[in-house]
Amino acid sequence: MSGTYDVVIIGGGMSGMMAAIALVDMGRKVAVVSRGDPVCCLSTGCIDVLAGGNDPLEGIGSLPDNHPYHLVGEDTVKRSLEMFRDIMSEGGLPYVGDARVNRRILTPLGRHKVTCLVPGTMEFADFHSDEYIHVISFKKMKDFYPDYITSRYKNAGYSIFDAGIATTAGIAERFENRKFLEGFISWLKGLDIPEGRIAIPAVLGMRFAGDVCDEISAELGRNVFEIPTLPPSMPGLRLFGGLKKALLKRGGDLYWGREIYSVEKLSNQIEAVTLAGAGRSARVQGNAFILATGSFVSGGLHASMDTVRETAFDLPVYLPGKRESWFNNNFFAPGHAIEKSGICVDQSFRPVDTETENLFVCGSILAFSEIMKYRCGHGMAIATGVAAANMCGRLA
Repeated sequence: MSGTYDVVIIGGGMSGMMAAIALVDMGRKVAVVSRGDPVCCLSTGCIDVLAGGNDPLEGIGSLPDNHPYHLVGEDTVKRSLEMFRDIMSEGGLPYVGDARVNRRILTPLGRHKVTCLVPGTMEFADFHSDEYIHVISFKKMKDFYPDYITSRYKNAGYSIFDAGIATTAGIAERFENRKFLEGFISWLKGLDIPEGRIAIPAVLGMRFAGDVCDEISAELGRNVFEIPTLPPSMPGLRLFGGLKKALLKRGGDLYWGREIYSVEKLSNQIEAVTLAGAGRSARVQGNAFILATGSFVSGGLHASMDTVRETAFDLPVYLPGKRESWFNNNFFAPGHAIEKSGICVDQSFRPVDTETENLFVCGSILAFSEIMKYRCGHGMAIATGVAAANMCGRLA
């Protein structure tokens, strides 16, 4: 498959997909090129905007002046998050929360994670420590240990259900079956659970998890919520699936599982990328391009002994000093200098120190993002994706 587009987006993660949907909604013909499933498939499915305070939007003002959020602005961040919520609701995967209020969700280790917008299945995950919580697990399920959770709360208990399968994906598939769901609800009703909330690992289906969660809650008369599991993460897969479905429904094209083999340039313009493949190569031409390949984990940046390379267009990469200063002595301490690495851009999200005029950049590959330090990953990806799309849309 080959084609000519108004905009070609390199990278199919959160930022790239949001940019693509925004551009299609502007009436542009758009293609997304990705080498494979993105990192958001491994995530909790929650949208971290900015941790460290009660109001994430207010907290943006205290970030360093070179942080990418300042290129977007508070109003655009808020509108971008509203756009995201509309997209997910449209696909039957509603998100709850307020862009101005951080909330907590329970993790598989019994701790709480600060986030902002959460899937509807996690709406009741923020509870008072004195409230009773009953954790449901599944026989032989790996990487989920209810005693980790109950050991942290004096008013808690757990029960184990035999789903006949032990993997998160397998159990999620079972919950798509009506008979299985009815049997699970009947089993729950037979338990002598004290008054309180019921927590279930995030396996309540793939397509209709919200409906399943609501039905269990209604049948038991309890607040029920999901706890995100370690990868593979069903909420992360639902999140990506919702974005992908929204793009395809709008008429966007996907070139999936394809790496860039070569880039065609003419003067100060990128004209096309050629994609490698097992069969025939594909040439994808565009009037404008958006780079949204992510940072190191996603493969957008690659570190060697003493330098870092951008892997798609070989753009100049900002580096925070020499290699010996990239990491803290304590590896688990937040704020490693290497997190500042990335592509520097101007106010229009075009890369600086390059003459290319029709290329824009968004997401965690942006320099000075420090998403681990500020815990702003998905929120910043959404906001910069939409902002870059708005700038790009004026050119394409």
